[in-house]
Amino acid sequence: MDILEAILYADDLDAAETFYRRLLDRSPIVKQVGRHIFFRLERTMLLIFNPEASDHHHADDEHPIPCHGSRGEGHVAFAVDQNELDHWRRRLGELEIAIEQEIDWPHGATSIYFRDPANNSIELATPSLWEFDETS
Repeated sequence: MDILEAILYADDLDAAETFYRRLLDRSPIVKQVGRHIFFRLERTMLLIFNPEASDHHHADDEHPIPCHGSRGEGHVAFAVDQNELDHWRRRLGELEIAIEQEIDWPHGATSIYFRDPANNSIELATPSLWEFDETS
């Protein structure tokens, strides 16, 4: 078993789309204006919903899913290889994304934290943070 998708919430989907297009260097694979944008990663999906639009059913939903929504800051961590950390530090600088905090954990893992436009906490972490191999 693994995590198939992670969800963040953002009131301003246009700002979120611009941010994640630049950060991930890819376009969303699914987009419904005012409701959601979905990005495909290697083996995971990053879904970003407008909480106002996802906390109730829509009459035109072909596949109605249970209502969900969250308010306030969320968190997601992207796995990056140890040897990619310098690349990501440079990339965040080029994108003018401020690093909020960087932690070198006692067991050798590293985490880099920053914020998206909805103030969600975004983390780039080496898989050894949770004792996964870099290639897992």
